Amino acid sequence: MQETATVQPMAGVDLIDVSTVEAIKRHLLSHLVHGVGVAPQYASPRDWMVAVATLVRGVLSEQYLETALREREQKARRVYYLSLEYLMGRSLRKTLLDIGLLERVEQALTDLGQELEDIQEHEYDAALGNGGLGRLAACFLDSLATHSYPGFGYGIRYEFGMFTQRIEHGEQVEHPETWLRHGNPWEFERPSIIYPVRFRGRMMTFRGEDGREVCRWIDTEDVIAMAYDVPVSGFGSGVVTKLRLWSARATRDFDLNIFNQGNYIDAVKAKTLSENLSKVLYPADTTLMGQELRLMQEYFFVSASLQDILARHTRTYGDLSALPEKVCIQLNDTHPALAVPEMMRLLLDQYGYDWAAAWAMTRGIFNYTNHTLLPEALETWPIAMLEQILPRHLDIIYKINYQFLQQVKVSFPGQPDILGRLSLIDDGARRVRMAHLAVVGSGHVNGVAALHTDLMRRHVFADFQRLDTDKIVNVTNGVTQRRWVVQSNPDLTALIDDCIGPRWKTDLTELKAFERFADDAGVRDRFAAIKRDNKQRLGALVEARTGVRFDPAALFDSQVKRIHEYKRQLLNLLHVITLYNRIRSGQGDGILPRCVLIAGKSAPGYFLAKQIIRLINDAAMVINNDPACKGRLSLAFLPNYNVSAAEVIIPGTDLSEQISTAGMEASGTGNMKFALNGALTIGTLDGANIEIKDAVGDDNIFIFGKTAAEVTEMRMQGYRPWDIYNADEELRQAVDMIGSGYFTPDDPGRYRCVFDAILTHGDHFFVMADYADYIRVQAQVEQTYRQPEDWTRKAIINVANMGGFSSDRSIHDYARKIWRITPLKR
Repeated sequence: MQETATVQPMAGVDLIDVSTVEAIKRHLLSHLVHGVGVAPQYASPRDWMVAVATLVRGVLSEQYLETALREREQKARRVYYLSLEYLMGRSLRKTLLDIGLLERVEQALTDLGQELEDIQEHEYDAALGNGGLGRLAACFLDSLATHSYPGFGYGIRYEFGMFTQRIEHGEQVEHPETWLRHGNPWEFERPSIIYPVRFRGRMMTFRGEDGREVCRWIDTEDVIAMAYDVPVSGFGSGVVTKLRLWSARATRDFDLNIFNQGNYIDAVKAKTLSENLSKVLYPADTTLMGQELRLMQEYFFVSASLQDILARHTRTYGDLSALPEKVCIQLNDTHPALAVPEMMRLLLDQYGYDWAAAWAMTRGIFNYTNHTLLPEALETWPIAMLEQILPRHLDIIYKINYQFLQQVKVSFPGQPDILGRLSLIDDGARRVRMAHLAVVGSGHVNGVAALHTDLMRRHVFADFQRLDTDKIVNVTNGVTQRRWVVQSNPDLTALIDDCIGPRWKTDLTELKAFERFADDAGVRDRFAAIKRDNKQRLGALVEARTGVRFDPAALFDSQVKRIHEYKRQLLNLLHVITLYNRIRSGQGDGILPRCVLIAGKSAPGYFLAKQIIRLINDAAMVINNDPACKGRLSLAFLPNYNVSAAEVIIPGTDLSEQISTAGMEASGTGNMKFALNGALTIGTLDGANIEIKDAVGDDNIFIFGKTAAEVTEMRMQGYRPWDIYNADEELRQAVDMIGSGYFTPDDPGRYRCVFDAILTHGDHFFVMADYADYIRVQAQVEQTYRQPEDWTRKAIINVANMGGFSSDRSIHDYARKIWRITPLKR
């Protein structure tokens, strides 16, 4: 077990004594009485959770102050990570593991008549993210701290998460995700760290005394950004970094004169409108007001963050002359892209730099991570909206674009078409291309898997690649083994430790040594027993939340991710329906018992994705209640998928569904987590699946379907899904059951839209094209699973070859290729 890292004494401060169980017990009882305000004998499990979190937070605070002192003394170059999402999950057990206090705190609680297992269930998942983007950001903060890199995260302190997903009559229904209703015991409120963020207004331009043009942004509507700090611990490193989250506040909370006149609503109107900026993760953008709110939210976040970064830098160095040498800012997707014109505005208008110097500094500071190849996911904003809400920034964007296109003309003489393709402005749609802005304003742009980066270079950003062949680099995503094995799969952790020792927890490449145990019968038996126990735990979760019983003797087949057509939950369902039809036709005796789990949220305005959720639930209702399927086939949709649910699902899964249309998934990280926990992957050659295949070997993964190149060629030649439908009887039967209302006899036309999407409207995501190969490879899955020793051997080989998919490796790559940062010296 890791011991608590030594904290250098700070003058005049008594550090928290957590060296013994008795000392911890005294602190916990004191926190209950003095912090929570409750007598120990009457304390609820949540009261105990707050007491433990408060104690641990104090230890983290000491370690953070020590980390900050080291950073200042060493004048370290620091990376600032700007992300609109951080899917942190619960922090209690993770932090206790990191600082080496888990066993002592567990014993202290047991002595006090409590159990950590019960107490930790009363911690809410921090609702600061939605999916892979936010989970990746959380992993990166963990790896930065674990390996002592100087880093700092910025985001928004959403009062409500995206939404709590409930399934009502089979449909996704969104409810507020009130994760802060009992407060957040991990955060430090910073009312003295506030910055004004400005909107609307107008520009006033004049010549200064030196003859240079000066611009003033005046008559603005201002909002105050106030900081909340959440410490993020490293595993055994003694280093703690911070995630600084911004909360919106009105510049005036209350207009007493209006209130006294009896107009109570208008008296607090400014406060209400201002604080909407940090209310909800991703406000629905199906209306103009929703779009404006999201744009304002993105700017609010980057403006406060940049003001804070520049203020911190000037406190340390006196001025901004060393800014590009000491500050590196990573833009996690396009959501923070407005940081580019905002940095220019601050340097020009507030700090008095001329354009050339400001632009050189800006391009020396920013780097951009692209996460998508889908054109509709590459953000653009209407020029008219920017002109109204951020007029100064639109002016700066126009100037950046003008100068950039002048360079393009020199580089590509006589090629006017390229100007339109590279322009930051889409003149036809009258919109600003945020990905283009991020690319032009950054020193490096990175993709997140080898295929994704290659497609960026050859397609999405091909013209930028021609302009600068060194700008686009690859940094394959990774996951933290501390969260996704050490914490979520402690029995597997113990097995690996017994076989190869503990070094893999901070260097996942050490896992390669575990591969030699794939042929050890004793290790295979123990590994299989651990998987059975994890399946029991997953089965209990599924039954508690859905009422569907999963038999741990069956194959557990899971697809958990955002619900989207390109991720092809529909293809998975077609396979389930095909199995159901085979059982109905009398072939049930030859079918491997299988329990299929699907989970994920659809965007509230994504009609077809929400219909797919409803279809899964309607199909599950029929299949699970058919006596012929008992013991052979079960289907469940688990509501409100989040990190805590994933920590149970991933260790308990046998087969990991990674079946996106080739060329559309940037990377994926779920594929890595499942393989790291001993699930075998069935997937397309998409995203990081390709690199996982190369790592584990062709015999230890189930690959099917068209490649990205084949998909592109089929589109160009004219893809005809009707031909496939007519030629495949099993496929036709399954699709007809969906379209004719077999699963909804009371409403037979309910899923006609799904039928039309994959036939009448061209099957944009090639569900029909990959169906037959998917069915073929699923049969291989069944055949392999019937040979448990072979399956377990393959599972161990998967675990052992995940060394390259740690977020630690990702962070080392960023540090070396892009950020130019080094670990802090002890």
